[in-house]
Amino acid sequence: MDNINQDDRDALVLAKLGKKSVLRRRFDFLSILGFACTILVTWEGSLILFTTGLTNGGSAGLIFGYLFVWIGTIAVFTTMAEMASMAPTSGGQYHWVSMLAPPSSRVFLSYITSWLVICGWQAILSGSGYLGGNQVVALIALNNPDYVPQLWHGTLLFWGFILVAVFINTVTSRALPKIEVAILVLHVVGFFAFMIPIVHLAPQKVSSHDVFTQFSNGGGWSSQGLSFFVGLIGSVFAMFGCDSAVHMAEETRNAEVVVPWCMVSATLLNGAFGWGMIIAILFVTVDITAALESPTGSLGFPIIDITYNAIGSKAGTSVLIAILLFMTAAGAISAMATSSRLIWALARDRGLPGWRLVTKLEPKTAIPTLAIIITSLVAILIGLINIGSATAFNAVISLSVSSLYASYIITETLLLYRRCTGFILPHQKHLPPSPSTISSNPNNRNLNWGPFHLPGLFGILVNIFAVAFGLIIFFFSFWPVATPVEPATMNYSIVMTGSVVVFAVAYYIVYARKIYTGPIIEVVPGEASSIEEMAPKEKIDLGMGV
Repeated sequence: MDNINQDDRDALVLAKLGKKSVLRRRFDFLSILGFACTILVTWEGSLILFTTGLTNGGSAGLIFGYLFVWIGTIAVFTTMAEMASMAPTSGGQYHWVSMLAPPSSRVFLSYITSWLVICGWQAILSGSGYLGGNQVVALIALNNPDYVPQLWHGTLLFWGFILVAVFINTVTSRALPKIEVAILVLHVVGFFAFMIPIVHLAPQKVSSHDVFTQFSNGGGWSSQGLSFFVGLIGSVFAMFGCDSAVHMAEETRNAEVVVPWCMVSATLLNGAFGWGMIIAILFVTVDITAALESPTGSLGFPIIDITYNAIGSKAGTSVLIAILLFMTAAGAISAMATSSRLIWALARDRGLPGWRLVTKLEPKTAIPTLAIIITSLVAILIGLINIGSATAFNAVISLSVSSLYASYIITETLLLYRRCTGFILPHQKHLPPSPSTISSNPNNRNLNWGPFHLPGLFGILVNIFAVAFGLIIFFFSFWPVATPVEPATMNYSIVMTGSVVVFAVAYYIVYARKIYTGPIIEVVPGEASSIEEMAPKEKIDLGMGV
């Protein structure tokens, strides 16, 4: 086992999870880091979403609330990185639940988790297209005062962003890793290209005292503390989704090491950039009320008015906002790749209708083309909702935080239980020729930590904090921004999340329980006659799971 090359070792690691390696491993550390960073786009997202924390918390509440979210997010994704190192598979959370849950509930919990994750990522994809389309609308409003925006304008542009993502994920799929590296460079360079001009050219700045000490309860809540927690969700939106790297694990070389370190690195890098950008933008936000009431602010993008007031040029503002637009498009590309791999993975485990067709791969590129088509069509259909009601559309995309954090809480709670009861054995550098606990015998104890692991009491404390933080965010993800609550300002996330769970349970009882038994065993290392049987062939198997 010591003399095998990396490709063969990757196939063995996946085979130990009962899976056959059929996807091409094109990603390395730098490209998958770029992939994760384009999903997070934290400094870019913070510019769009910072008004939530500014309304509920004020500038000081936003700064310190962001730090709290950043620390909590580090704990969440560090804990998830441990699971990614143990089982680097596209199924991610639902696969880990099947590993860690008690035998009596492993299949049911795994299936419910799978729907939470898929719906969460579908909401992220739709949200990326929506933000991109409406940013274009806001830029048009900035440069053309006579322009009257309509809901269908944003929807058409939304579809344009989705179609671009489809093109990159299918026609140019082989170049996706290189594209992600280029986007990573723009992500870093763009941070300085945006921040330096607005800070240097702004004619007026807020004092340091006001920025770091001014709290606000603009939502009209019963206490400043409650307002602070409601305001956290804006920062959460700008900093979650790093599990995207997990769902691309079967296309990443040395995934058991690269994916977990990528998750931690992306969270640290993006968190630092986001914190710096928030502080910078608070210093140049002299009149937030005027920005919110401006033509671009009424469209949900006060950052455009703030940028224009800082640099005094519509052309310059358009160039800077174009950076945000480009990164939003990049986020849609990565979200589509993530969502499609999740759909493909669940179909491989027979958890979706028509799973025999959905698992088929494109022969030349080994990508799940049908899964990409499915997730893009769902996003396009969701976009139609925006034409009739922006409130209803926002209710759908609100699933992104609540659904994903529900999946984080389930997996991390199970991991905490297993690590405290000694269920998980130490990491084995040499891969044994036998399947792990993901096999059809869930009672065996052949489950080992991966190369990335926080040992002892420190790991337990981080795990506990991750679960506690997740519960806080999950709870407040259902709260509206302000009181009194009206139908147009109501947060319908609890309705949407509950609907997903009810549907998943009903479908499981009626049909899925007859065919879904958890992650299926496709290959067992000890029973394969050679490593080549576990590794991808030149001719891709088009009938996975048949």
